[in-house]
Amino acid sequence: MSLPPEKASELKQLIHQQLSKMDVHGRIREILAETIREELAPDQQHLSTEDLIKALRRRGIIDDDSVDQELPSPKQTVAFDKQSTLKKTNIDPTRRYLYLQVLGGKAFLEHLQEPEPLPGQVCSTFTLCLHYRNQRFRSKPVPCACEPDFHDGFLLEVHRESLGDGTRMADSTTMLSISDPIHMVLIKTDIFGETTLVASYFLEWRSVLGSENGVTSLTVELMGVGTESKVSVGILNIKLEMYPPLNQTLSQEVVNTQLALERQKTAEKERLFLVYAKQWWREYLQIRPSHNSRLVKIFAQDENGINRPVCSYVKPLRAGRLLDTPRQAARFVNVLGYERAPVIGGGGKQEQWCTLLAFLCRNKGDCEDHANLLCSLLLGYGLEAFVCVGTKAKGAPHAWVMTCGTDGTITFWESLTGHRYIHKPTNPDGPPLAEQPKPLYPYRTIGCVFNHQMFLGNCQPSDAVETCIFDLNDESKWKPMSEEAIKSVCAPGATTSLPPFPPLCASSIDASATSNEIEMQLRLLVSEHRKDLGLTTVWEDQLSYLLSPALASYEFERTTSISAGNEEFQDAIRRAVPDGHTFKGFPIHFVYRNARRAFATCLRSPFCEEIICCRGDQVRLAVRVRVFTYPESACAVWIMFACKYRSVL
Repeated sequence: MSLPPEKASELKQLIHQQLSKMDVHGRIREILAETIREELAPDQQHLSTEDLIKALRRRGIIDDDSVDQELPSPKQTVAFDKQSTLKKTNIDPTRRYLYLQVLGGKAFLEHLQEPEPLPGQVCSTFTLCLHYRNQRFRSKPVPCACEPDFHDGFLLEVHRESLGDGTRMADSTTMLSISDPIHMVLIKTDIFGETTLVASYFLEWRSVLGSENGVTSLTVELMGVGTESKVSVGILNIKLEMYPPLNQTLSQEVVNTQLALERQKTAEKERLFLVYAKQWWREYLQIRPSHNSRLVKIFAQDENGINRPVCSYVKPLRAGRLLDTPRQAARFVNVLGYERAPVIGGGGKQEQWCTLLAFLCRNKGDCEDHANLLCSLLLGYGLEAFVCVGTKAKGAPHAWVMTCGTDGTITFWESLTGHRYIHKPTNPDGPPLAEQPKPLYPYRTIGCVFNHQMFLGNCQPSDAVETCIFDLNDESKWKPMSEEAIKSVCAPGATTSLPPFPPLCASSIDASATSNEIEMQLRLLVSEHRKDLGLTTVWEDQLSYLLSPALASYEFERTTSISAGNEEFQDAIRRAVPDGHTFKGFPIHFVYRNARRAFATCLRSPFCEEIICCRGDQVRLAVRVRVFTYPESACAVWIMFACKYRSVL
């Protein structure tokens, strides 16, 4: 089928405008300028279009003999689409890049029986998340299948972070000394939007430095997490390519020797720390044999079942411009979902302290994950923060955060709720009639506190939080670990087994659009529910709108602990409700965006059910939804149902 000449001309013009707007030609020139100078004419300062096309053809970016210099032929455009990642990225011609392609998956046997999804059908999906040296990437979601159709490319910038090396292109030897792995996390999202952590894998990419032409293909076997960390969940086919190509590759022997030396060095540091930790623990038990029952956690297992020192789970983390205050950071951590690590069978709690990337990508985790993240953010804000490990009511193990003020004030931060408590110790030796402060916090005992530099075991006669003295410099009350020993295995770059922290990502959720969507779904659900009860539904838009200030005020209070704006809301409602009428309102808060699930929860509240099922004279209903977005696409969702009706005496 051929286009009429005028249509072809119009299409050509549109494509030309788009190419000019994207400055594709200019970008190709930038990308290849250095290489072309080396390959074609070292003494030539200006590149002709013919030279550029020759180089592009030589590099395989175009493969058509008859090239229209103004407008690429369709064949050329398709050929350049192989480099689509390059089109989307601002390429710096002075930097070195690693192009990582995921070329499909196989042997995801758990999904062997899953039928092929029909077009438009909602199905469970896999998403691959990557982190490398402060850069984060996310693949397109693909339907869960035995052979998931992953086809994505990621352009990772490889550079030294030391002063003066920032703009220099890294050569093979420099890159060999960059030991940061590529952290890959596979997430499954079901049809209800619930996420599951499938696998977490650290890819050693430096084998590409010893491969011919700086290109290599790998088969990566992903293992499960937690109790299934020894079970294979599937295989990914990966291709790595250096860009621009390396002038000289290293021998595979040199690369293997470097990696072996690093592993050996890391293993030795970890062995020495383990020897030290055992000695420290023996000394701690000699103080008081009952210390054996205290929750003094020196090591914790990550999602891959690897034992890591707890201090390695915390590091000062700056949120850039995504969060403005420590209290806002506490609110962000609080709206990330809470979920205990899954356990097969009954019995005790399954331990799983997630690496930060796994926690953020899954968007939910256990209390330890929340506490580690909050402590890291508070350290980033310049506070003296520690993670506390102990128990809460009924003796359940728990982790929370503590900050020490310069004036000696001790503040507890509950990372699951965002609440803050000032600690005022009770004096167990005080006279019986002396008034003692009643603790408002839910914590009962405390075994140890730690951050990225310090680890201290509680060696006071009692481990009860209410009588605890938090003078961390007093070694008769807190037994410290050697800061040098901690630094040897927990400082950034100390060992190759330590995953670096990823930066936080801005929310990808449109708060207004999501608020509208949930609100419309709730209106439909309420109308259907009332219809089943034989009731008609009349919505009053103005009343719905008047509920907005209340929801904004509730979120503001959660973020700042300051109540504001409620007077105006109450005044507006009084004006909107005529004499002889009754108004009822019910606010509720969620950290997920599933309207049907939220509605089912609301109906379980007698107050809310009374509003939704309201009967009477001149009943008017209202509902308002306000979604507040936070980094990592975490959300606080406030919903308020209301009704007004004529009171019958």
